[in-house]
Parts: sequence; C-alpha cells; structure tokens
Amino acid sequence: MSDNTTSAPRIVVGVDGSEPSKAALRFAAEQAELTGGVVDAICAWEHPPSWPPRESKPADDHERQARELLDRVIDEVLGPERSVEIRPRSAQGHPAAVLLEAGAGARLLVVGNRGHGGFAGALLGSVGQHCVQHAPCPVVVVRGPRHHET
Repeated sequence: MSDNTTSAPRIVVGVDGSEPSKAALRFAAEQAELTGGVVDAICAWEHPPSWPPRESKPADDHERQARELLDRVIDEVLGPERSVEIRPRSAQGHPAAVLLEAGAGARLLVVGNRGHGGFAGALLGSVGQHCVQHAPCPVVVVRGPRHHET
C-alpha cells in the first residue's frame, strides 16, 4: 500500500446511480479538488440471490453493466472536463463490504444517505449505516436532493 504522505489523498465514493450517490460523487470530487486528492468511484454489484447459478448472467456481463452505469453517472455529474482524477472501478460483492475494503488506506469514504434498495422512508440506508459503523477511515454521508412535501 502506498504511503499517504507521498501520494495524493485518496477519497472513496460509492456510486449506484441514485440521486444521493450522485450528490456523494459531487462532494467527493469537490473534496479532492480542495485537498489535491484523487477519487476512487466504486460501483458494487452482486448476483441476485434468487437466481440459480446456471441461469445467471456471466460475471463479466454484470461487471460491464456496472462499469457502464458508473461511467454514465460520472459523465452526468462531473462532465467531460474534470479538475480532479477520477478512477472508476466496479467490483463484485455486497456494496458495504466492497466500500469498506476500498476504504482501507483512504483519507475519506463518501456515501449517499440512501441507495436504490430498502425502505423509502428511512433516513439512512443499510450500506451507509454499515459504513459509518465499520469504516477504517472517516465517513461522510451526503443527502440527495430533498423532495418537498406539501
């Protein structure tokens, strides 16, 4: 592992395409610009547990889809001209486990407050909750755009 004193600070951000994850990506890029850091943008994927192995798509297909989603979100949120280095990576595994592993040696881990799963009314999703409790580095939870209730 590289020494943080001689390399750019590394900021890890979880991206799943949800609005809170887009806000987290934007925040991570802003922090990297302020600190002279780089951003590791991570999109985790898993085989659905209900799919029998023979009928599931090959791992490289899931990997490709996750990477395409990640590239699309990065372009949408940050545009083609970026002031910081963004290193996209898709990885197989539960999102919390993948982010915790990626967070080892990072200066910061950034997650959105809610992803695509779970209960819509919850303030913090299970992945964010797990990262806050177990991350090897500081964690920032970024809220997505608020929907005004009338």
